[in-house]
Amino acid sequence: MTRPLRIEYEGARYHVTSRGNERKAVFRDDTDREKFLELIGRAVEQFGIQVHAYVLMDNHYHLLIETPRGGLNRALRYLNGVYTQAFNRRHKRVGHLFQGRYQAILVEKDAYLLELSRYIHLNPWRVNRGRDPIKYRWSSLGAYVGTRAAPSWLTVRELMSQFGSKGKRGYRQFVAEGIKEGIRTPWDELGGQAVMGSEEFVQRVMKRQGGKARKKTAIVGRKELVGVKAEPQELHRRG
Repeated sequence: MTRPLRIEYEGARYHVTSRGNERKAVFRDDTDREKFLELIGRAVEQFGIQVHAYVLMDNHYHLLIETPRGGLNRALRYLNGVYTQAFNRRHKRVGHLFQGRYQAILVEKDAYLLELSRYIHLNPWRVNRGRDPIKYRWSSLGAYVGTRAAPSWLTVRELMSQFGSKGKRGYRQFVAEGIKEGIRTPWDELGGQAVMGSEEFVQRVMKRQGGKARKKTAIVGRKELVGVKAEPQELHRRG
């Protein structure tokens, strides 16, 4: 079986997720989570990537990554590989920790980056509708709404600039609107590479790849981020 095509170039943006092998936990406690965040910081420094948003769940993680110098695969191979070694050593286990290779969705910046940051930040709420995502410690949402300091390696300026003078209050309201509308996962069953963007963006990507990506690439649209409406939670009431 051939490996899925990876579309990489300088300045690309991706929604990256990786799940535990057999859907088992990849973070057993806070020490594991702290180690993973430490390694994200090292990957930012070593490979020149930018991380716009993140969330760590029990058996998977989500990252919103930009690659000014390209090299997504190198950065993710380092992150998953070094973390697996540390996890196995600490928990006295052997073998694969993650389920195959990471999944990466190539994202059109202007149209989708903001919406995907909200999708990532609402993952704790999607898993447990009674949970306030702002209070969830292991995501970057607190840095966006001002309840926690941002890690030195987290890039928040670009997304926050879209709210102008509203700043953190504007982002909080944006996330609350996502709870009201309901957000689902459009790519749980996707394999290989996917592209999220306009038709023009997709065509540019295909041209960049010399047409090789077309048959192996799934196209995801904005409407696939929005699903069944849900009852607003505490976050929405704060809006």
